[in-house]
Amino acid sequence: MPGVIAGLLLPALATLLLLPARATVNLVTDAMVLLVSVVASALLGGLPAGLVSAVWAAVLLNFVFTPPVHTFHVTDPNNAVALVVFALVAAIVTWAVNQSARRERESLRAAGLEAADRVRAALLAAVGHDLRTPLAAAKASVSGLLADDVELPEAERRELLEGADTSLDRLSSLVDNLLDVSRLQAGAMPVVARPTAVDEVVARVLDDVDLDLLQVRADIPEDLPMAQADAGLLERVIVNLVTNAARFSPAGRPVEVCARPTRDGVELLVTDHGPGLPSSQVDGVFQPFQRLGDTSNTEGLGLGLALSRGLVEAMHGTLTPSETPGGGLTMVVSLPAAAP
Repeated sequence: MPGVIAGLLLPALATLLLLPARATVNLVTDAMVLLVSVVASALLGGLPAGLVSAVWAAVLLNFVFTPPVHTFHVTDPNNAVALVVFALVAAIVTWAVNQSARRERESLRAAGLEAADRVRAALLAAVGHDLRTPLAAAKASVSGLLADDVELPEAERRELLEGADTSLDRLSSLVDNLLDVSRLQAGAMPVVARPTAVDEVVARVLDDVDLDLLQVRADIPEDLPMAQADAGLLERVIVNLVTNAARFSPAGRPVEVCARPTRDGVELLVTDHGPGLPSSQVDGVFQPFQRLGDTSNTEGLGLGLALSRGLVEAMHGTLTPSETPGGGLTMVVSLPAAAP
């Protein structure tokens, strides 16, 4: 019951804060502030409070801020679309926050109150920024396309469409990572391990990943034995590791992807020549909502390495970091040999 009360009070307080600035802010800003109140309600009261808050925030956004104000009648189709999108995203974010909160409670029992508080703070910061930013960008692009008072050239219309597409892809990727981490925590990630040619998986990654090929150098022996792995999950792991390594690699130093046979299977190494990691931070890089201490990069929820280790372990392998000779970080993926 207290959580439901918080779900009603927080959007109301956000509305009161927005009223004095109603003449200077637009509907997108109003929606973003109300969405933050929904996230806070879900964190405080769980899924019931979050859903009540999402519905109540949509009602307030319509009645108080959407022209004609103080009525539930919406005359502008753009505003009608905005209200529907707001309600859907508020519900999705509420569900995602609820799943993350469940994992947080499990962490609290396992690691103690101090560690759980750090996860809560990181989750608030990540969800508040990283889910809101692509949503706001997509909404702004769609609003520009639907505007009746501006005639846009075809090039500008295409640019707005590409911007909205990129933002929605990013939002979809963030939600997918949250869902996959939840499945891994619950032991419900489907894994189909079969004999897999690692060189073919690496080739697909280098074809698909959004990187200049000059930034990545691959060295995969032709006689590399088959690994027992799920090719789709392994591809996601390599994408995460390569893009993460490229983020920290200095200009002119390509990311190196190589593989070698071992006594029990196959090792895949993704190497960068960046600043590396202090030994005190090595254990923390695989915790959710961590960004390797990179405060200048605010994109993503910091789930890439946590998800990668979980996927590798689901395939009965290991993912371990090691220091690159001369400086940098090497991620070593060890996979079992293919079954005869």
